[in-house]
Amino acid sequence: MKVTQTKLPGVIVFEPDVFGDARGWFAETFSGKRYEEAGLKLPFVQDNVSFSEKNVLRGLHFQYPHSQGKLVQVLTGEVFDVAVDIRVGSPTFGQWFGETLSAENHKQMYIPPGFAHGFCVLSNTSLFSYKCTDYYNPTTEGGIIWNDPDIGITWPADAPKISKKDTGYPRLNDIPKGKLPKYGENK
Repeated sequence: MKVTQTKLPGVIVFEPDVFGDARGWFAETFSGKRYEEAGLKLPFVQDNVSFSEKNVLRGLHFQYPHSQGKLVQVLTGEVFDVAVDIRVGSPTFGQWFGETLSAENHKQMYIPPGFAHGFCVLSNTSLFSYKCTDYYNPTTEGGIIWNDPDIGITWPADAPKISKKDTGYPRLNDIPKGKLPKYGENK
């Protein structure tokens, strides 16, 4: 397995080994021991799957408190996946990292607690899977507007399809600091 640390400390891209032949392929998508050896020793408590059509943009979502770490991957199709550091006091506060994840490249990305997360579907459809380190808690969910100019994400869709809820989120700098995670509190 190839492990790549990104420009945002804690955001990691994993490329599992894939074994293929004329019949198809096999990949081990998660092994606690293997990920622990790569520096990711976390209890995952919830798995989620979402299905979306081309140009659907979901995000930018977070929970605080009860922040979730997420190990994400694409089972069918292709997405542009994004993590944004929203930890107050972090040297990379407000910075983002994006990676193309697909069923073909088998890449996974880990988004640690304290980061907002979103993705945009590049293929006709996509089946997106993620493991979470905490349970979904609707009373602590939050979000940031997908096109926040202070963050400046370069999304790959000119006219993405976005839920009403996601279009109503504020800019990161308009969220009271007490409603955001603090740098170092999830270590």
